[in-house]
Amino acid sequence: MATDQEKIKDLVKERYGARAERVINLTPADLTQNDEGGCGCSTESACCGVEDLDHAIALYTEGQLAGLPAESVAASAGCGNPTALAGLQAGERVLDLGSGGGIDCFLASQQVGPTGKITGLDMTPSMLELARANKAKLGIENVEFVQGELENMPIPDSSVDVIISNCVVCLSPDKDAVFSESFRVLAAGGRIHLSDVMALTDEGPSVSSPEDWVSCTAGAEHVDVYRDRLVRAGFTDIEFTSEQADYMKDRAERPATNTAGYKVVAHKPA
Repeated sequence: MATDQEKIKDLVKERYGARAERVINLTPADLTQNDEGGCGCSTESACCGVEDLDHAIALYTEGQLAGLPAESVAASAGCGNPTALAGLQAGERVLDLGSGGGIDCFLASQQVGPTGKITGLDMTPSMLELARANKAKLGIENVEFVQGELENMPIPDSSVDVIISNCVVCLSPDKDAVFSESFRVLAAGGRIHLSDVMALTDEGPSVSSPEDWVSCTAGAEHVDVYRDRLVRAGFTDIEFTSEQADYMKDRAERPATNTAGYKVVAHKPA
């Protein structure tokens, strides 16, 4: 019999897989490139919905979106822009947890340059298919996409310098495993930059059904609980910053669910 954790993972995989499939099945007429170089849809019903494009456009600058495959933008479901403040340097090795259609991997690729390496980790086959197709359109060589779970990463010990993630850790039913694995794969002196959803009070989110896990609410935890998990995993110099993008103004504070978006930075001791 499947455990509650397995049921949550299966539901998340199913829903985000369906999201990827919708984007994969778009026709060229469904996607258009607007005059400013950002991505757009020809109709409000195209892509995953017009709000998904508004969502991405609010999180990323016009310059960041320019040149990216429209499909990578349409598939974006994040709550922040982890590459904007990660301070990525040329030659760094970056791991993106829950890489989806690849948008943050492609942005990180530009920052680390040809001597750097980006690995996108995702458990959903259709998202990996979409990400690899987007990579082929861009013709870049320093990005790879790997199938696996955050709680059991198929990544070698001490093999990455920076971990990024965009509204994905909150989807995991075992965050201790996620942070333990993150600590393991980071090289000494490495760091994590996460955009994630947090509960606003000790009581946690006011929703708890499996369906609510998919919307990044039921899995949200209070900052103090989140910090304690990072500390137990071995991380130090932990910082939390409220991260409310314009597109989330009417829902980011989510009074009905008692959650909000945050940016998290933590370090593995050198």
